[in-house]
Amino acid sequence: MQVLPKSLENLIEAFGVLPGVGPRSAERFAYYLFKQDPILAKRLANEASKIHEELSYCPITFALISKDQIVSPLYDNISRNKSIIAVVADPFDIVAIEKTGLYNGTYHVLGGLISPIDGVTPDELHIVELIKRIDKDKVAEIILATNASVEGETTAIYLQKELKAKKIKITRLARGLPVGVDLEYADQITLSRALEGRTLV
Repeated sequence: MQVLPKSLENLIEAFGVLPGVGPRSAERFAYYLFKQDPILAKRLANEASKIHEELSYCPITFALISKDQIVSPLYDNISRNKSIIAVVADPFDIVAIEKTGLYNGTYHVLGGLISPIDGVTPDELHIVELIKRIDKDKVAEIILATNASVEGETTAIYLQKELKAKKIKITRLARGLPVGVDLEYADQITLSRALEGRTLV
């Protein structure tokens, strides 16, 4: 016997594929949307349908950009110091660091973290492109700004080994970040202290 209408079940299932959304949260989201003005549902559907048409990745930094942009403005801006690169796992980590207002270098998004359990190998990340940028932009410092997790540590250690021959300064964010907390969820004070207190590796 079907307890819920099929359309509601389908919406719950759709919300359930999102990361961090369990069955109960998916149910709450779906029911909330039903109770609201239909304009909200239409707006969500409209914005979701446009996301692949209007968003792209910067070919240099792999940050998110609009399709009418050639490269990321955080790279193209003459006020940014191209000799410093903060290496992050995902585009939203950039947002977290930018909110501190303390960093004026550029970024490089790996597109994930090394995770053998999940089948993510170094070859699937933008590591080769990072190494090429070091020479092209005459990079003096690489800041390894990966998450304080097992995967983040594994990726940072791998990058240290890969970049060792480049004879450049390699730093890591200071341990103001709690273990297991993603950059995008860190508060600005903690992230600011971690950025200011980064250390040589």
